[in-house]
Amino acid sequence: MGAGHHHQLYLPGGSVVHRLPPQCKLLAVFAFAVVVVATPRERFWAFGLYALMLAAVAWAARVPPGHVLRRMAIELPFVLFAFLIPVIGLGERTTVLGLSLSVPGLWAAWNILAKATLGVVASILLAATTEPRVILLGAQRLRVPSLLVQIAMFMLRYLDVILDEMRRMRVARESRGFEARDVRQLPAVARSAGALFIRSYERGERVHLAMLSRGYSGRMPMLGEVSASAAQWGVALLLPLSALAVLGLSL
Repeated sequence: MGAGHHHQLYLPGGSVVHRLPPQCKLLAVFAFAVVVVATPRERFWAFGLYALMLAAVAWAARVPPGHVLRRMAIELPFVLFAFLIPVIGLGERTTVLGLSLSVPGLWAAWNILAKATLGVVASILLAATTEPRVILLGAQRLRVPSLLVQIAMFMLRYLDVILDEMRRMRVARESRGFEARDVRQLPAVARSAGALFIRSYERGERVHLAMLSRGYSGRMPMLGEVSASAAQWGVALLLPLSALAVLGLSL
C-alpha cells in the first residue's frame, strides 16, 4: 500500500498512544463517538468528563493544545449552523443578551456543538498519533470494505498530485495576467476546474490500466501485518469504556 504524502496532522512521537496498533485506536475512537452521541444533552457534567478524558489522552500522547485548537477550525461550519438554530427555531422563546431565541433551538445548538466538538477532538488525536497510511492498514485489519479502503488510499496517494496540478494551472493563469477580482473571472476559473477534472479522470484511467497490466484483480495486497495484543486492546479501550461508565451514570 503506497504511503501518502500528507502528514500535516501527524505528530511523530514515541508515546504509548503512538505505539498502539491502528485498529485499536480506530475502534476506540468509533466507540467513544457512539457513546458521546448516545449521551442525553441535558447531562452537562458528562460532556465535561468526556472532555477531561480527551485531555488525558492528549497529555499521554504529548499532543500540544495549540495543535488541537488549530485543527478544530474544520468545525466552523457546524458552529455557524449551531448559532443559527436558536435564531430561526420555533417553540418557546427566551431573551439572551437582548436577542429572542428559541429554547428548543438552544438545546439543539448545545447538542450539536458539544457532541461535534468531542468527536472532532477525538479524530484530531487519532490523526496526530497515527500516520494516514497506517490508519488504512488498521481499517483493513478491522475488515472495512476493501473498496472503501482502496478509494481512501488513492485519495491519500494522489491528493498532492492534484494539488500540485492546481498550483501549476494557477501560476500559468497569473503569468498571463489573470487576476480573480470579481465574478467576471468566474468563467475562466470554471474552465480551469473542468480541465482539472478531465486531467484527473484521465490520470485515473492510466493508473487503472497500469494496475491491470500488473495483475490487479480488485484487491490490494496488505504489505504489513499489524497485530495487537490483549494488553494493547485493553489500553485502547480504556477511553470508550470509561465513557460508557459515565453514560451509564447519566441514564
